[in-house]
Amino acid sequence: MRLAILTLALSLAAFAQQTDNTKVNQRDKNPGAITADQQGNSKEDIGRTAAIRKALGDHKDLSVYAQNVKIVTLNNQVTLRGPVRDQQEKTLIGQVAANVAGAQNVKNELEIAPAKK
Repeated sequence: MRLAILTLALSLAAFAQQTDNTKVNQRDKNPGAITADQQGNSKEDIGRTAAIRKALGDHKDLSVYAQNVKIVTLNNQVTLRGPVRDQQEKTLIGQVAANVAGAQNVKNELEIAPAKK
C-alpha cells in the first residue's frame, strides 16, 4: 500500500511539472517567439548550442527546469528560453552562454518558475 501511495505521489509531481511546461510551450507558439525549430543548421550555430549545453552540464546543482532550458542559436545569436528555479539560475545560465557566445550575442528570456505551494 505504501508503495502505491509513493508511486501516485511521484506521478502527480511529474504531472504538475508537465502542466507547468505545457503552459510555457503554449506561450511559445505566439508569433515572433523563438522556438527550438528555428535552431540554425550551420556548423557554427549547432556547435555554439552544443558548447553551451555541455558547459551547463558541468553545473550539477542546476534544477530540472534549468537543465532543460531551450537554447536556440540562429546566425550566431543565442536565445535562452524556459523556466528556471530562481534568479541565481537565470544569471548563471546567462553567464555560461555569454562565456561561450559573447554577451552581445545572448538574449536571456529565461523566466523564474512560480514557487511550489
